[in-house]
Order: sequence, then C-alpha cells, then structure tokens
Amino acid sequence: MAVLGKGRGDIEAGQLYPNMVEDVQFRWAFIRKVYVIITMQMILTAAVAAVVVFVPPISRYLVSTRAGLGIYIVILISPLIIMCPLYAYMKRHPINFILLGLFTVAIAFGVGMSCAFVKGKIVLEALILTCVVVVSLTLYTFWAAKRGKDFSFLGPFLFAGMMVLMVFMLIQIFIPLGKLSLMIYGCIAAILFSAYIVYDTDNLIKRYSYDEYIPAAVTLYLDIVNLFLALLALLEGADS
Repeated sequence: MAVLGKGRGDIEAGQLYPNMVEDVQFRWAFIRKVYVIITMQMILTAAVAAVVVFVPPISRYLVSTRAGLGIYIVILISPLIIMCPLYAYMKRHPINFILLGLFTVAIAFGVGMSCAFVKGKIVLEALILTCVVVVSLTLYTFWAAKRGKDFSFLGPFLFAGMMVLMVFMLIQIFIPLGKLSLMIYGCIAAILFSAYIVYDTDNLIKRYSYDEYIPAAVTLYLDIVNLFLALLALLEGADS
C-alpha cells in the first residue's frame, strides 16, 4: 500500500501545467472525482446496452411496433430533455446524480439499439478501438498540458465541425447515399470526437471549477460514446 501511495504521489507531484496558481492536490481530487463518475456511467451504459443486445425481443419491439417506435423516439429525445434540469441542479446532491443516472440510462438505450443490429465482431472492434483512442488521447493531453500546450484554440473549429456533421446527417435523411455515406459520416465523426476528447480533457485540467464535476463528466462521457458510435458506423460501412 505504501508503494502504491508513493507511486500515486509521484504522478501527482508538480504542476499540471506551467504557471498553475491553484492547489494541485485540489485539482487532482476534482479530476479523480470526474473520472470515477465517468467510469460509473460507462459501467451502467455497458449493462443497459448489454440487456438491449442480448434480449432480442426488446430491440424488435422498439422497431417493429407503433407503440415501441413511439417509446424509442421518446428514449432518443429524453437525454436532451433531462440535460436541462441536470445542469440546473448540477450542484444539488443527490438530485444531480439521480438525473445523471436517468440521462446515462437513456443514452445507453440508444447505444444498445445501435449495437443490436450490428455484428458482434464489429461491436467488439469498435469497443477496443474506442478504449485505445480514449486512453491514448487522455494521456497525451495530460502530457501536453504539463509542457505548456493549450488546446482552447480548438473550440471554434470543433463547433464548425459539429455544424458540418449535423448538416451532413440532415442531408442523409432526404438524400441517402447508402453505405458510402455511413463510412464518410463515421470517419468525420471519429476525427471530430477524438479532437473533442483532447479539448474537453484540457478543460478538465485547467478550466472547470471544482463544483462543475457533473458538466465535466457529461461532456467527456458524450465524447466517448459518440466516438464509439462513429467507429461503429465506420466499421459497419467498411464491412458491407
């Protein structure tokens, strides 16, 4: 235990970035709290998505019946609805965690439905790639921040990229281009959300205040989920 404690102390020694004026221990405590929350969200997402995938009647009911389709649409839009009170009560415990749990379950249902009609091999490949990319980019961002690099300049470019992605999705609704468009979307989205992970991790290190652990966790959680879905779309298009 002493060796483990010493190792963690070595990692957390020194400033997270040059000219850091806040207490480094307080910032590390905040970062740990955010990543614990994200880990719990990922476990809940995996559990809910697994139920949807391995209990086929759920996914079949949601897409093959009028009532099920209505429920599915409600589930898809519910995260947008929940986010309003979630941010309004982000400092109110335990309401913030209850709302966060509902938000995560709603997102997890969408993830499960996305995986339910895709080959298991593709889902596993997307999951492995997502883990590798997230860990690599997180470690890189901490390394880069310690050496004085700042990624706040990415904000306007990421916003523009998100607008392009949303317009591209709308075009596909009216003028579908088949599997090729799915691959193009997956490629653009994977690059975009990889950049978002760097940008939001940099904000986690430098800019979020200590009571903004809910927004920080939600932002990074959505980056990871969207990266996974983008890779899933890319691999599914390439497999066909």
